[in-house]
Amino acid sequence: MDIASGTIDSVADVIAALEREAYVTDAALGTAVFLTIKLGKPILVEGPAGVGKTEVAKALARVLGTELIRLQCYEGLDVTSAIYEWNYQKQLLAIKIQEGANLSIEEKEEHIFGPPFLMERPLLRSIMAKDRPPVLLVDEIDRADEAFEAFLLELLSDFQITIPEMGTVKAKHVPYVVLTSNRTRELGDALKRRCLYHWIPYPSLEKELRIVRSRLPGIRDELARQIVGFVQRVREMDLAKPPGVVETLDLAEALMALGRDAVDPAATQATLGCVVKSSEDLEKINAAGIEQILGTI
Repeated sequence: MDIASGTIDSVADVIAALEREAYVTDAALGTAVFLTIKLGKPILVEGPAGVGKTEVAKALARVLGTELIRLQCYEGLDVTSAIYEWNYQKQLLAIKIQEGANLSIEEKEEHIFGPPFLMERPLLRSIMAKDRPPVLLVDEIDRADEAFEAFLLELLSDFQITIPEMGTVKAKHVPYVVLTSNRTRELGDALKRRCLYHWIPYPSLEKELRIVRSRLPGIRDELARQIVGFVQRVREMDLAKPPGVVETLDLAEALMALGRDAVDPAATQATLGCVVKSSEDLEKINAAGIEQILGTI
């Protein structure tokens, strides 16, 4: 099996390739990624914060040996930030240089509205890739507004972008597209119809253990079990922001950096900021008692 050269035999091959890149997955996600590669369809990955949605795209880019192009979404994201923008300063300089030339207005416009003056943003960059298809990560699409979703529809349907001054730019190599969402809002049906879909939940204890061991191969087994057990218990509490796998890894790295071989109440209390991200959640955990929580592991 050689995914980078385009030969993919099975879902098992994809799972094995992802796990070689330290991304622990399962048959459901492996199948979704396999179909994304084979069918050329975008994949929409939803789930709670910190469960590894963004890492899907990063690991896929490493597996394919191709460029990762990331568009981080936010409220107010517009076409100039996501697709393209004209380099106005360069255009003005070109116009100044042309002042002595006997050119018509049409000829001047044709000159300054060309590729040398075009500033490619992530979506256009993914379309204009020349050598091989990149992985396009549209991260946290739910943070952008509904108007921005409309910008994406042409890209996800036909993998082309229309630039009024230049015409339509069609992808030479269709990018592998991964969209992620934390479900802070419901996405539109038109966007969803263009994508494969996968939900990543919080992992089971055993899967989270595999993730920790994969990402931190030097960790002691008992310490890994205690850390994962603690985070799993905290996750069961009624917190505003339950910890994700990212927080589990942060806690593990912190305790390893402190030279701890086991989880104890003092060290856990001191490193609780790796797991808890709000004062309200911190109060709930302290009220429940660190020692009591550790005693249930």
